[in-house]
Amino acid sequence: MRIDWLHFTPWDALAGGILIGLATALLLIANGRVAGISGILGGLLRPARGDIAWRLSFVLGLFLAPLVWLTMRAMPPAQIDHSPAMLAIGGVLVGIGTRFGSGCTSGHGVCGIARLSPRSLLATACFMAAGFITVFVVRHVVGH
Repeated sequence: MRIDWLHFTPWDALAGGILIGLATALLLIANGRVAGISGILGGLLRPARGDIAWRLSFVLGLFLAPLVWLTMRAMPPAQIDHSPAMLAIGGVLVGIGTRFGSGCTSGHGVCGIARLSPRSLLATACFMAAGFITVFVVRHVVGH
């Protein structure tokens, strides 16, 4: 493995991790809710009375965060090497995985592991293993 020292940003990554940790802790302490994106979005698809405002605020924050970033720095370049169809297929597979896993990487990986949830530890191990296998297959078997 080789580190790209030109684009290595440990302080930005640390700041981002701290902000994610603080935001998830604040949501749990203030609202008793876990910051799992799939659950938050799913709750908007079948809204319950009195449960919409915080969900919309959370999702709005996801869209506004890059705009706040732009006030301080330029956005890092994005390079997408796959077709929109492949991205859509990947999105559907991730959605199916979140339903089977009863949550997503943010819910299990960030919030669940922090609460030492055995179910979340197992789910995160499965997410990571699936990611490792997928990268291996795409890079070394399919040769993309």
